Amino acid sequence: MQRKVVFPHRLLPYLLLAPQMAVTLVFFFWPGGQALYMSLLLQDAFGHTVIFVGLENFRALFADPAYLAAIWRTLYFSLAVTVLAMVPALLFAVMADRVIRGSTVYTTAMLIPYAIAPAVAGVLWLFMFNPAVGVIAWWMRALGIDWNPVLDGSDAMWLVILASAWKQIAYNFLFFLAGLQSIPRSLLEAAAIDGAGPMRRFWTVVFPLLSPTTFFLLVVNLVYAFFDTFGVIAAVTQGGPAGATQTLVYKVYQDGIQNLDLGSSAAQSVILMAIVIVLTMLQFRFVERRVHYH
Repeated sequence: MQRKVVFPHRLLPYLLLAPQMAVTLVFFFWPGGQALYMSLLLQDAFGHTVIFVGLENFRALFADPAYLAAIWRTLYFSLAVTVLAMVPALLFAVMADRVIRGSTVYTTAMLIPYAIAPAVAGVLWLFMFNPAVGVIAWWMRALGIDWNPVLDGSDAMWLVILASAWKQIAYNFLFFLAGLQSIPRSLLEAAAIDGAGPMRRFWTVVFPLLSPTTFFLLVVNLVYAFFDTFGVIAAVTQGGPAGATQTLVYKVYQDGIQNLDLGSSAAQSVILMAIVIVLTMLQFRFVERRVHYH
């Protein structure tokens, strides 16, 4: 028998939904509509001259080699951040799930990076890898590794990737640990009785049962890499050197706020949102097939 919630008044469900719907309309749909409208316009920096140009802003973007390079750079950056944020988080969660004594201290220490602002996290990593005063940069020079994110675009890209992934590991760790602790111990004991070793138990029992959590985190981390890494890039490299770390979200800021090209910036934000929506739909279409909810 299924329980059915019955509200005493017909308007009560709508009143309960009204605050969340208002927040969604004001902070999501209205700015999205404004961006879509502005992407069809060409206006000066002060808004005195506004011309309707249709899709001209979009055509100019896709004819710009620098913008196309930023798209591929963003895809590479997002994939690297997602992998480096999820794999260590899963490893740490498995280790925390096995800890008996001091597990609270271990878990609390793992969650501390999530409380740090993205810009602060970026500055911390910048200090550690700074070629002049950074501790890790000094160790790398001692090993004969020439590391200079100020001049080398590849080094700068990996610096913002590591800083962004480190910031997100704590979030993923929390969900992975909750998923691990919800797995019935009887299943693991039965697999151990059947002769399955720790690795075999993980891949045949634990990881399939974690697939809903993994899929959720895959979507969340992809959105994080596309949007929420702006603070790290702005604090560490400002898109440099020579645009080597200029992702799509930072280019939206650079063209719209710094260069005051509002039409192009709005068009870029629309394209960025469309890319994220398409990638999320592809994940639900193909990746979710391997997710087991029972």
